Amino acid sequence: MKEKRLQHLEDYIHSVGTVSLDELCEYFNVSKNTVRRDVNQILEKGTIQKVYGGVTSVTPALIPFENRDHTNHPEKVKIGKQAAALVQDQDLIFIDSGTTTRNIVEFLPSSQQLTILTNSLDVINAAVAFENITLITIGNRYKRKTKSFVSIDDLHILDKYNISKAFMAATGVSIAHGLTNSDILEYEIKKRIAEKAQSVYLLADASKFGKSTQLTYAPLQEVDVLITSDTLSDEYHSFCREHQIELYICK
Repeated sequence: MKEKRLQHLEDYIHSVGTVSLDELCEYFNVSKNTVRRDVNQILEKGTIQKVYGGVTSVTPALIPFENRDHTNHPEKVKIGKQAAALVQDQDLIFIDSGTTTRNIVEFLPSSQQLTILTNSLDVINAAVAFENITLITIGNRYKRKTKSFVSIDDLHILDKYNISKAFMAATGVSIAHGLTNSDILEYEIKKRIAEKAQSVYLLADASKFGKSTQLTYAPLQEVDVLITSDTLSDEYHSFCREHQIELYICK
């Protein structure tokens, strides 16, 4: 329970940016002593820092998209190919922004009838060549470092779409902190999509596991299908079996 409370507290701080201790007490309905203890524990991670009367989120600089694209590139292509094989006719799918998820479109059959919902510029550019794909874009602000469109004035607009499969990316994946990312502007979109989709597909190469960043947009147990590039540790295999997560290893 304490670990979950700490994660909720940390997520809230990152979502609002800067917040006073009094506001945290009111929002979480706990005493100031409890908030101080929890905040001090989170401070040790270096993801937040103290300011006068409260705390503020610390967001590290994102690695430019073009640099991330060269990391583990062959593995990412194989993961994208496997994900594409799981798409079916008439699916309405969400494809997240990321250097792994961007590879899905090039492996889709040209005759397949489906709808793609995305905030990824690369996915948009790839999908326009497919006459049988209905393309729906989301996000009203372009973020160059991630080649993604972020920020939706009303997140409830996503509720009208019956998303059959959500192909998600993550900066880090861990059992303790789930699916995490570093971009506050993308966080709300990822979180809403993961909650709304009928099935969540996580695409993550082996380098992402055992790591976490500031923002958890979904716990790992909410993943339905996990597609990765290498054999995972026994701990992750046991977790997948326990939570009935279908696992694909792309070598």
